[in-house]
Amino acid sequence: MTSQPSPIRVLVVGCGNMGASHAQAYQLLDGFEICGIVSTGKSKHVLNEKLGGGYPLFDDYATALAETRPDAVCISTYPDTHEQFAIMALEAGCHVFIEKPLADTVEGAERVVEAALKADRKVVVGYILRVHPSWERFVQEAQQLGKPLVMRMNLNQQSHGYMWTVHRNLMKSLSPIVDCGVHYIDVMCQMTRSKPVWVSAIGARLTNDIPADNYNYGQLQIRFDDGSVGWYEAGWGPMMSETAFFVKDVIGPNGCVSIVAKNAGAVGNSDNVDAHTKTESLRVHRAEIDANDEFTQPDEWIDLTDEPDHQELCNREQRYFLKSIRENLDLTDHLADAVNSLRIAFACDESVRTGEVVRL
Repeated sequence: MTSQPSPIRVLVVGCGNMGASHAQAYQLLDGFEICGIVSTGKSKHVLNEKLGGGYPLFDDYATALAETRPDAVCISTYPDTHEQFAIMALEAGCHVFIEKPLADTVEGAERVVEAALKADRKVVVGYILRVHPSWERFVQEAQQLGKPLVMRMNLNQQSHGYMWTVHRNLMKSLSPIVDCGVHYIDVMCQMTRSKPVWVSAIGARLTNDIPADNYNYGQLQIRFDDGSVGWYEAGWGPMMSETAFFVKDVIGPNGCVSIVAKNAGAVGNSDNVDAHTKTESLRVHRAEIDANDEFTQPDEWIDLTDEPDHQELCNREQRYFLKSIRENLDLTDHLADAVNSLRIAFACDESVRTGEVVRL
């Protein structure tokens, strides 16, 4: 009888929405053991209680790293700490799960990748849509539509209360089209598997509640080498419209595929994190017409029975993290894609700030 490998001792850093969900995944899954929880404020106490209590709590990350000597670190802090925290973990010999974006600069992201190679440790970036069966199917269906593709996506959030606090804090270091946009840029790159050629973007600062040099509404456009084009729009704040805030649509010569999120598209759900990942239905339309210019096929509705909620998606991300460590997966492409989507997002940010097209 083969003995079970000892659990991977993980230090949880950051206890907000994502950090708490990942901690629950570690507690739920065989193969992980939480060895400490870190946050600068009260959130660690709230999370500790939610998990049943008894975990070592720390205010300071460096202290926690030194005292717990973990096998892995889960980083779900604000983006301006990602690079430093990841490199500290890697230099301490830890594997790293890190929420997107990998860093708050492209150069910083490249330094994290370099540190992972040097330490021979795994780094998995939290691209949650990559573990969602319906989004995987969305990408597959888009790839059957021919080229070029037209990709139309947005996620505007009429945030208030707790979510407006979260968004204000995020905007201390990043704009919505960088923080949120990396997900959808990554999806576009998967759909086209083509090199982005140039980006253009616009943005507006609609509130004095954020830093003077940032903006809380942005829209970006990307042109790819194969002729495909895409746009993505993201706005955060209590002033945002809930009309057409959830658009996920891809068009090609052979037809189109759309995510139709009936419940996620309901009034009051635009800042509901659980609703953001729910696809509910994919609608596939075929462009083929007969001699009378009438469609030859009715639209197809794809309702995948596997519709994980936000917590289950986090569980799946952590199963992948565990697999990457246990099976020594090659994460070269995973990290290259993470750096690439961030590079595109920051080029879009540059376009907003300069008013110029940015060539890649």
